[in-house]
Amino acid sequence: MLQRVQSIFLAIVAIAMGIFVAFPLWHKVAMDGIQEASMTALYLTLKINATQSEVQPVFYLAGMAILVVAVALFSIFKFRNRLLQSALCAVNSILMTVILATVVYQTFYKAAKLFDPTETGDYLVGFYALIVAMLSNVLANRFIRRDERLVKESNRMR
Repeated sequence: MLQRVQSIFLAIVAIAMGIFVAFPLWHKVAMDGIQEASMTALYLTLKINATQSEVQPVFYLAGMAILVVAVALFSIFKFRNRLLQSALCAVNSILMTVILATVVYQTFYKAAKLFDPTETGDYLVGFYALIVAMLSNVLANRFIRRDERLVKESNRMR
C-alpha cells in the first residue's frame, strides 16, 4: 500500500524539506553592492565589507526540518493506521508553520533591517521548497482522511 497517493505526497514533503536544508532561503544586497545578507537553514550571514562578515547560527531551523523529514517518512510506513498517520501529518503542519514563521521573522524583521530597510530581499529556492512541503502535507492529510471515510462507509454497507 505504499503506492497510495498520500504516500507520494508525504515523500514530496520529505524531499522538499531536504531541499529546504540544502539550498539558500533568502538573500539581500545593499544598493552600494558591498553589504549583503543571506540565510540558509544553518546560518544567517551578514557581509559588512570585503573583509568583515558576521555569522549567526540558526541550526534550529535545520533541526526542525530534519524532524519534519523523519515524521513524514515514519508516517509513510504507518499506512495501516490512518488515524495515527493523520495525527503525524498534523504534527508536521505545526512544525512547518513554526519553521515558516521563524524564517519570516529572521528575514523580514531581523536581517532586512540591518541595512537599507526599504529593501526586503529575495526569497530563494529553499524557502519555496518549504511552501511546497506545506502544501503537499495538506494534500496528504486530505487523502488520508478520504481513505478513512471510504473505509468507514464500506464497513457500514456490510
